[in-house]
Amino acid sequence: MPSAHPESDVWPELNYANWKETCATLHLWTQIVGKIRLKLTPWTNHSWHVTLYLTSRGLTTSPIPLGSDVFEIRFDFIDHQLRILKNDGASRVLKLQPQSVAKFYEAVMRAMTELGLNVKIDLLPNEIADPIPFDRDEKHRSYDPQYANRFWRVLVQADRIFKDFRSRFCGKCSPVHFFWGSFDLAVTRFSGRPAPPHPGGIPHLPDAITREAYSQEVSSLGFWPGADAMPEAIFYSYAYPEPKGFSEAKVKPDAGSYNAQFREFVLPYEAVRSAKSPDDVLLDFAQSTYDAASVLGKWDRVALEEKKPILHSTKQHS
Repeated sequence: MPSAHPESDVWPELNYANWKETCATLHLWTQIVGKIRLKLTPWTNHSWHVTLYLTSRGLTTSPIPLGSDVFEIRFDFIDHQLRILKNDGASRVLKLQPQSVAKFYEAVMRAMTELGLNVKIDLLPNEIADPIPFDRDEKHRSYDPQYANRFWRVLVQADRIFKDFRSRFCGKCSPVHFFWGSFDLAVTRFSGRPAPPHPGGIPHLPDAITREAYSQEVSSLGFWPGADAMPEAIFYSYAYPEPKGFSEAKVKPDAGSYNAQFREFVLPYEAVRSAKSPDDVLLDFAQSTYDAASVLGKWDRVALEEKKPILHSTKQHS
């Protein structure tokens, strides 16, 4: 059944300037939680083992193993709580409220210890210039619950459309997942061919991690809430390696354009939000940028297109 909510509620305003301090703090909080998953979860190609996932209330680590125990950490952006849930029924609930990164880190680690979930993480944030160790960061301390909730609601819509787009592809493809390092939601398609070594150079991320992540040809689609380097929420799409002519490709809608600094196509979130049919506009952007990457990159598009089965029979089989 279609949503009964007006588009302004489904696709809420998310002006970066209005919540930039909360955005920066929340980014670091998700890094603390994400690093717990990183420390304890077995390696999966392209660092897929570290990501968070959308839920009907926020973000989750999904189940994390620790010995014979399993636990999960969930951000709830409706009740504004962080929940740590263990498979023996024990739990801890922390309030999401204005507080420093250092205080949040201390509270999370204390709760983990009380649950018998002892873990030590690297205290230096990743993919951030001039990082402050979590346990010493008193600078970042903002939390606006209204904008945290709006951010999550945008992720819900992006996640929904990204999964629709993902369903068209039968080749190797990432889940739709949230990277806490870059603070974005992404889904990545693979051509099936190796890529040249990535140059690396991402702040506070080992080049070996970057090179493994981009060891195969990709076309990646994502949503990013913005940062000082680009102070607006955007959808983006890039190819690695970037095929010749990619930057000059015509993509849909007209509001989409190639950003030479970031070497990717960008579509302002506001252009999607204000469209008559945001779903169609975002799917057009996703498809047209993939078309540009895959045609110019000479991917085997026919082999990679999902052929969904048509079930002619209505008989039920047990």
